[in-house]
Amino acid sequence: MVVVSPKPKWNWIPSNIWVGVGEMTEEQVTFDLEPVYKKINVAFHQARAVSINPEGSEGHEKPFVTVEYTESGREGETGEIEYDFLVNATGPKLNFGATPGLGPDEGYSMSVCTPDHASKANALLRECIQAMKGGATKTFVVGTGHGMCTCQGAAFEYIYNIDHALREARVRDKARIVWISNEYELGDFGMGGVHITRGGYLTNGKVFAESLMVERDIEWITRAAVNKVEPGKLQYELLDGTTGELEFDFAMLIPPFSGVGLKAYGKSGADITDQVFAPNGFMKVDADYNPKAFEDWSKEDWPRTYQSPKYSNIFAIGIAFAPPHPISKVMKSPNGTQISPTPPRTGMPSAAIGKAVAGSIRDILKGASGPTHTASMSEIGAACLASTGSDIFKGTAASMIVFPVVPDYETYPEYGRNMDLTFGEIGLAGHWMKYILHHVFIYQAKLRPGWSILPD
Repeated sequence: MVVVSPKPKWNWIPSNIWVGVGEMTEEQVTFDLEPVYKKINVAFHQARAVSINPEGSEGHEKPFVTVEYTESGREGETGEIEYDFLVNATGPKLNFGATPGLGPDEGYSMSVCTPDHASKANALLRECIQAMKGGATKTFVVGTGHGMCTCQGAAFEYIYNIDHALREARVRDKARIVWISNEYELGDFGMGGVHITRGGYLTNGKVFAESLMVERDIEWITRAAVNKVEPGKLQYELLDGTTGELEFDFAMLIPPFSGVGLKAYGKSGADITDQVFAPNGFMKVDADYNPKAFEDWSKEDWPRTYQSPKYSNIFAIGIAFAPPHPISKVMKSPNGTQISPTPPRTGMPSAAIGKAVAGSIRDILKGASGPTHTASMSEIGAACLASTGSDIFKGTAASMIVFPVVPDYETYPEYGRNMDLTFGEIGLAGHWMKYILHHVFIYQAKLRPGWSILPD
C-alpha cells in the first residue's frame, strides 16, 4: 500500500475552529504522518498527485500516478507510482482565486481551513481584542466568500466562537458581528434546509439558526454572493440583483471548493481528463450526471459505490467525488450570478464513504466481482457537533443529526428525512462531546493501542 500526500502532517480539521480563537494550537490539531504509516508498513510519499494514467502507457503496462515531490530536498522532483487500485481522496482545492481579494495569503480575509490559516486568524482576533480593550469598536464579518460555497458549518461554528471569545474578554459590547452567506435561509447548510426535533417540538433549521443569532446579537445577510474583498471592505450581490458593501475590521470567509486539478491521460498519451473528471475538477463516479431540472432529481441519482464508471479499479471518496446535482435548489440573480450552496460532503459522510470503498476493495481482492459495500448520501445520516464556545464549564455546542443527508421524499414524503433520527439541541453536553471526539479521533488516527475497536 502507498499513500501520497503533499503535506507531512495530518490535520483534524474540525478543531481548526478552536485554533482560530486561541483555544488550541496548531500542534494540538496535527501530527506527523510518516511514523503512523510506518507502523502498518504503508509507504508514504510526501508528494502532490499531478496526473493519472489509468490505462498505463508505452513504458508502463500497469496504470500509474505521476507525482511531484514536496518534501525538503526533493521539491519539484517527479515520479511515477504504479497501482492496482486507486482511491482519490484528495479533498478540495481551496479556490480563493474565485473571488478577487479573498483569502489570507494573497487577499484581505481570514480563513480557518488550515491550521496555519487558523493561527493567522487568531493573531488578528487578538489584535482586535487588544484594541477593543483600549476603547476601539470593531466589526467582525464571518461567512462564505462566494456565491457557490459549501462548508457553511465551519463558518457557523467560528462566528459563535468569536462571540464567545469577545464575551470572555469583556469586549462584546464594542463589537458588531455580521454573518454573510449564500444560503437562501439561515440553517440551509447546503442540504436544502432541514426540519429537526428540538426539545420534543418540531421546528426547522431556519428557526434554530436564527434563534441562536438573535440570542447572541449577531446580524445576518443571506442570499448573498461576495464578489470582491478589499482592505477593510467587501462587496456583495444579493439574489434579487441588488448590491451592497460591508466594512469590516476582521473577516473570515470560507472559499469555494474545486477539484485539485488532476489530469488524466490514455494509453497513447491523449488527454482524457474530461472523461474521468467533471468540469469542476471532481472525479466522476457511479452517479447520474445527466442534466435534469432540479425538481426531477432523485435519490437514485446519487452514487452508491463511488467507483469510476470508466475504470473499475478507481474510486473517489469525500469531497473528491463529483456530486450529481445540488441538494439546495439552484438560485440565480437577475444578473445570472448563482447564489446557492453546493453539496456538503465532509465529516461523517466522508468517513462512511471511505469505509465502504475500503471494504469493497478488500472483497474484490478476495474474489468479489465488484463493489460489495455502499454508502449513498441518500441512505446515510450525518452527525454534526458545531462548537458555539469552548469552555469546560460554560462552553456550548449545537448538536445535530440529519438522516439522510440527501432528502428522500419517496420514503419520507413530508420532510424528506426520518424525523425520529433528525434532531438538534444546544448545550454544554455537546461541547463536552466535541472535546472528547477531538481526542478520540486523534488517538485513533495515530493508531494507538485499541484504535481499531473505537467507533469511526
